[in-house]
Amino acid sequence: MFRILFVTPEIPGNTGNAIRLAAVTGAELHLVEPLGFDLSDAKLRRAGLDYHDLADVHIHPDLDSAWQALAPGRIFAFTAEGETTYTDIGYRPSDVLMFGRESVGLSPEIKTDPRLEARVRLPMLASRRSLNLANSASIVVYEAWRQQGFAGA
Repeated sequence: MFRILFVTPEIPGNTGNAIRLAAVTGAELHLVEPLGFDLSDAKLRRAGLDYHDLADVHIHPDLDSAWQALAPGRIFAFTAEGETTYTDIGYRPSDVLMFGRESVGLSPEIKTDPRLEARVRLPMLASRRSLNLANSASIVVYEAWRQQGFAGA
């Protein structure tokens, strides 16, 4: 199934929602440290409800470790400056769907890394800065899963 990659997430509720997303879709969730919260945070546990044991979650000490663990999957970096719209991609089950921190997104170094398949955006109205991290991941995971005929559902 698809692999969601959050690079140094800051808000426990977003990661908790992503845990629930991974559990209900069969996606893997990969988190790159440092995390902006403790994994025992009450807000993370509350947002993930009782899905923590049903989700496939991996913690990586840094981005290079994550990329090694996720190889050879195609890596799509989701950013407001993406050249490709998320609906223009033909997703494959081994794809990595990478999202940055809530406050600043992905760093310029990550957005220009040659390992990226594409920089991808979710359309928004002009003059809007960003969409919530967990919501963005949900939109993309469901589009990718839809393209696979909701395999396993």
